[in-house]
Amino acid sequence: MSSQAELKQYLAFAINLAKDAGQMVRDATQKRLSSTSSQFVVKYDNPTDLVTETDQAVEKFIKERLSSTYPEHKFIGEETMAEGVQSEFTDAPTWIVDPIDGTTNFVHSHPYVAVSIGLTIGKEPVVGVVYCPLMDELYSAAKGLGAYLNETISLPMVRSPLEDLSQCLVATEAGSDRTPEVFDKKIEFIRTLLGQKQCHGKQAHSIRCTGSAAINMCTIAKGVVDVYWEVGCWEWDVAAAVVIVRESGGIVVSGDNKRDLSPVNIFGRKYLAIRAAQDLQSQIKIAEQMWEIIPEINASRKPVPGGFEP
Repeated sequence: MSSQAELKQYLAFAINLAKDAGQMVRDATQKRLSSTSSQFVVKYDNPTDLVTETDQAVEKFIKERLSSTYPEHKFIGEETMAEGVQSEFTDAPTWIVDPIDGTTNFVHSHPYVAVSIGLTIGKEPVVGVVYCPLMDELYSAAKGLGAYLNETISLPMVRSPLEDLSQCLVATEAGSDRTPEVFDKKIEFIRTLLGQKQCHGKQAHSIRCTGSAAINMCTIAKGVVDVYWEVGCWEWDVAAAVVIVRESGGIVVSGDNKRDLSPVNIFGRKYLAIRAAQDLQSQIKIAEQMWEIIPEINASRKPVPGGFEP
């Protein structure tokens, strides 16, 4: 494992890289606002899964900068995978990148858009930077070094007791898979989560959807949202934010419907994050209340050698 001095170096590099990539996103947004062209295409024949020219350009920029600075490091990126490149997960330092998390927001000029840059070493997420360029919010963390907003504000900003799921604000998403076997189960989960207790619901305070897994998880790190659950996103959506949540005092475990308190497999496509609280037992209680109502949803994917086997 790298020393703290090395992690600080990687973190500083990732912060500067995210800011530069974020400027590209800002410039592209201004261009889009002054143009009538759409400049986006549909991925995988799914009309709700979009990619833009900016996604591709920003990932290319990040990958080239990483390759020139750390040529011995590995790289996993959303657009690289979309081009058919086979991912392999090893103990080697591996940068896991989403150039624009929240592409649908970007297409609609909605500001919840993030550049997500994570680093794993020994297969463990150890550095994470999530930069929201349209709101100029930068979340960053490295293992053992804490989590910060805009490099100076320690996270969480809000810390209060976690007592019961009925007192929680929960983040989740519709996701891009709208097949009935997936979408209907998510809608039923929301019904149970928010429904009255006398009708066998958990009666949580409400739900929030930012349209970005990385930003959702940063609201957990910030302490302004209590729980985040999602099935169907990918390792590049969460690799950076996992570090930020953990360093803020939160936990990230499996978002499957089976009790599993081990650290989440970032390749598993099922994520449950709980914010910092008075103690671990309080976080576990909320996780267990969530597991009681999380449906069994298939989130299939190809094998990732060294990372995930179906």
